Amino acid sequence: MQRLQAYQFALKPNGEQQRLMRRFAGSCRHVYNKALALQQARHEAGEKKLSYAALCKALTEWKAGPETLWLNETPSQALQQALKNLERAYQNFFEKRADFPRFKKKGQSDSFRYPQGVKLDQGNSRIFLPKLGWLRYRNSREVLGELRNVTVSSSGSKWYISIQTQREVGQPVPTATTAIGIDLGIARFATFSDGSYLAPLNSFKTQQAKLAKYQRRMAHKQKFSHNWKKAKAKVQKIHTQIANARRDFLHKASCQISQNHAMIVIEDLQVRNMSKSAKGNSEQHGKQVKQKSGLNRSILDQGWAEFRRQLEYKADWNGGFVMAVPPQYTSQTCPCCSHVSKDNRQTQAKFECVECGFEENADLVGAINILARGHRVLACGEPVQSGRSVKQEPTEATQAIAA
Repeated sequence: MQRLQAYQFALKPNGEQQRLMRRFAGSCRHVYNKALALQQARHEAGEKKLSYAALCKALTEWKAGPETLWLNETPSQALQQALKNLERAYQNFFEKRADFPRFKKKGQSDSFRYPQGVKLDQGNSRIFLPKLGWLRYRNSREVLGELRNVTVSSSGSKWYISIQTQREVGQPVPTATTAIGIDLGIARFATFSDGSYLAPLNSFKTQQAKLAKYQRRMAHKQKFSHNWKKAKAKVQKIHTQIANARRDFLHKASCQISQNHAMIVIEDLQVRNMSKSAKGNSEQHGKQVKQKSGLNRSILDQGWAEFRRQLEYKADWNGGFVMAVPPQYTSQTCPCCSHVSKDNRQTQAKFECVECGFEENADLVGAINILARGHRVLACGEPVQSGRSVKQEPTEATQAIAA
């Protein structure tokens, strides 16, 4: 089977290369926004959406125009990839996988992609990119497989490179044979059906006071002044630290679980619905808005969706699989007598069945019920609320090809 895998490294460019990368990212952003504006104008005029080939013809005209001759300084393949990204954004919208494409802003997710013309010299920790030359990178691991494409992106004040590769791997054989249910929460990040649990990291909560302090300092500076830019860089650095700490925690947790269990059953949580604001509108005001805001912040701080994504592809790599089951009443159902009642859970942490008197931690009861529901899904095909397949296959990590 063929495995697609990406490797990300920090770049170490010189001053001239940094200026060129900012210019290339700005050109790709300009082309993306201009193509999106063109598509919106055609829609308002009642005309059909332009295809990718038609947008490429328009790109040739833009590069020849007297006002946008500077587009010729950017590699053509990077500009064409920006148009492909817009085409993919429209496709995701039409298939109801994402919202309508939005215009890109300067400094937010600046990136560009090379589909070809890249040379990798791992021995000397450098990579060749068209119109940029050889760039040093922080080599932390070996890149395996054949290069497919390379994406250069900025985060905060640093530049990163993501190298996507493809290689042939054998069919994974699972080393573990156990099944486990996982109940995701806030007081406990993950409670397992075997009685163990993972404490939450709460990376945003840890840095919240520090972040607020530097955001206030930034608000008191004259916008776009030198001191304002320094304050903004500090805020960006804190956001990067929060994201890196959360990502590291999720990777370690998902690796440990996927290596030790062949069948992993989790809740099919709708995080977007769970974290909606309770503010309401001018006609009908919301209730307990402040409390709900704090709960939303805690939910988003956990990174449940990213945790599920990592579990899915890592379990597949290790020969196991992840199953998502409906979460309704998992913490209100008694695992002994199957009695369902909201009175079974009088407090957030304690479960006590009013029918048979069974007592246990509520999160552990939820994990036990999730595992039992997973066995029923495997046997009978019980549906899930999101409409996604109960047995998840990673869309980006692997592609099985019949021999």
